[in-house]
Amino acid sequence: MIYFIGAGSGDPDLITVKGADILKRSDVIIYAGSLVNFDLVKKYSRSDCKLFNSAEMNLNEILNVMKKSHDEKLLLSRLHTGDPSIFGALTEQINYLNANNIPFEIIPGVSSFSAAAASLKISYTIPELSQKIIISRINGNTPFNNDNAAEIYFLSSGNIKALCEKLLSHGHSLDEKIALVYKASWPDEKIIISTINKLPEQADKHGIKNHALIILGEFLNNNASRKNSRLYDPEFSNNFRSVHS
Repeated sequence: MIYFIGAGSGDPDLITVKGADILKRSDVIIYAGSLVNFDLVKKYSRSDCKLFNSAEMNLNEILNVMKKSHDEKLLLSRLHTGDPSIFGALTEQINYLNANNIPFEIIPGVSSFSAAAASLKISYTIPELSQKIIISRINGNTPFNNDNAAEIYFLSSGNIKALCEKLLSHGHSLDEKIALVYKASWPDEKIIISTINKLPEQADKHGIKNHALIILGEFLNNNASRKNSRLYDPEFSNNFRSVHS
């Protein structure tokens, strides 16, 4: 089994109980050594656990370790910094596992933007003042397209019809994919993948009026031409790994 685990923002204690428990049971851990605090790895890994620093590896090397661990029926944890869903070079790994029928699970983590708010002792959202959080980055080795932003709406499932009408008025199309996630991570979690024009009907059908996130973006489409992150590209050098000639 493969587990992607959010390592949190740096403090070894800022990891979920579930994530820490899986690390303690892992036979193999691949950790992002350029960002993950190694004290966390030392604290939760077994003495006989095989450790791999992905900062020194390319994507093919990482995937080979995953495949070998799966074939040998070992429990492998892929330890990402923060939360795996944010700038985590996650998609290409998931695509490989799906293509090879290798089971996996993702354990969310504490993002650095949450830890930063805690350190600042502030709330990002203030009634009638601030109701939007934008997570972005400057162009670097990986260019980005501002037109394909992820959109996540909190506190909006009570009036999904109005939200969908607003999305359409802002240029989204009727048949654009949209996700409704009710009580994420709870035992009674429900996930509905629909289109903007059909989502209100689907929400009514399942009786969802609260406790749900509404999510849309290009990432919901299975696009084989989607480009991988350059972080683990075999042809890309970084401070920890050089391209082999």
